[in-house]
Amino acid sequence: MGWLALLLAGLAGWLIWTGRLQRMSAKDGMALGAALVGAVLSAKGKPVIGAPMLIGAALFFAGQGKLRRKGRTATPKPLLPQDIAQARALLGVAPDADADMIRAAHRRLIASVHPDKGGTEALAAQINAARDLLLRHQAER
Repeated sequence: MGWLALLLAGLAGWLIWTGRLQRMSAKDGMALGAALVGAVLSAKGKPVIGAPMLIGAALFFAGQGKLRRKGRTATPKPLLPQDIAQARALLGVAPDADADMIRAAHRRLIASVHPDKGGTEALAAQINAARDLLLRHQAER
């Protein structure tokens, strides 16, 4: 069981290093913490306490994966003209902009508002969504 504690500690380190831990919900963080505590307790010779914590965390993450996969298969909502106009305004592109112009505008804008550059994740997400919406609109034409 000591290898499991090491594996979970490595996973936590990787999540912190890559910044993925910041995008986790509070429930995900609590489940990861419970898994770490469970692994440590199991490694220290208390598997009666640690094993249920590990199993509970594993079941939690397994359930989360199913929910996320279900969300990906949903049909995309229809493109509304006002959404397209807002996306164009956000990226600063003309109605006749092609895919390359949309990507170039996105690159310029995201470079200044990316969370690594002091921007917010919410604004970066809006800009990414605007790019995706306009590219999807281009593909449907």
